Amino acid sequence: MLLSLVLHMYSMCCVLPAAVLLGTAPTYVLAWGAWRLLSAFLPSRFYQAVDDRLYCIYQSMVLFFFENYTGVQILLYGDLPKNKENIIYLANHQSTVDWIVADILAIRQNALGHVRYVLKDGLKWLPLYGCYFSQHGGIYVKRSAKFNEKEMRKKLQSYINAGTPMYLVIFPEGTRYNPELTKVISASQTFAAQEGLPVLKHVLTPRIKATHVAFDSMKNYLDAIYDVTVAFEGTVDDKGQRKEAPSMAEFLCKECPKIHIHIDRIDKKDVPEEQVYMKRWLHERFEIKDKLLIEFYDSLDPERRNKFPGESVNSKLSLKKTFPSFLILSGLTAGMLMTEAGRKLYVKTWIYGTLIGCLWVSIKA
Repeated sequence: MLLSLVLHMYSMCCVLPAAVLLGTAPTYVLAWGAWRLLSAFLPSRFYQAVDDRLYCIYQSMVLFFFENYTGVQILLYGDLPKNKENIIYLANHQSTVDWIVADILAIRQNALGHVRYVLKDGLKWLPLYGCYFSQHGGIYVKRSAKFNEKEMRKKLQSYINAGTPMYLVIFPEGTRYNPELTKVISASQTFAAQEGLPVLKHVLTPRIKATHVAFDSMKNYLDAIYDVTVAFEGTVDDKGQRKEAPSMAEFLCKECPKIHIHIDRIDKKDVPEEQVYMKRWLHERFEIKDKLLIEFYDSLDPERRNKFPGESVNSKLSLKKTFPSFLILSGLTAGMLMTEAGRKLYVKTWIYGTLIGCLWVSIKA
């Protein structure tokens, strides 16, 4: 019985946050939809300013669970500016939590509402979220030969013309690094060798297309590129071998005690503009990431393992930045569900919002 109770409590660690995060989605979409209609005849900058604020409220609630609720320790290395900038954020990709790590940095610069993602095309079919991410400034891209460079440039230019603040998140590897998927890692390493590039161990060979298009389209609008390397502590087995990074569910179950985040701020003038040179530059940046992660996971000196070189700052997020958003969204949702009319509206938002969203992204995204 005691074991059953422990297992039940463990599962609840994940169920409660998931229920709130998903449960408040219709409330958020209704609020955003109302503003979208009200702002239809206003200049786009007014719509964007309020949309960014709404997005900040929702993502602050997300961070309430992923930082305050889990109690994870955030260790920052390198040079994260205090002030928000227009940037491209390049990071290694290993977990479904990676997009939240971008939020973790953005909120510390008061730029949380400006975060926008370059996303895999299949994610546009997510109920409610898929359509909204596109509306907020996200860009869905297909891989390899199906990559639509013209469409990506068009969307980025529209954001620039509107003066949209950009904290554009790109994961150049294109897919998550999982040490258990040896065929994916082997294929990535083989490709690097065939291209005459150094073979990487703890990251996959980066793809250049989305990064080059983003930089080339936004180079006169950007302030910098943030080169971010992330390591989740506790992802090494008893034999010292790297394990799969925690999923969102595992993270919410408090299975990750620390996140180590290394930030290099690179001025845009130091980034080569031509694609052939940028490809080499991007690979060199991933070589640096690989060396950082080799030191983190494989250092022969136990004192140097489980941390990046240099000094770290233990960055704790104040409840004042996240808890009010949790109260607002959960309170509005609870109020809606207390009445019959509210419950009907809630269900219809899930159903019709998803159908209309899927139709929209099939045409526009």
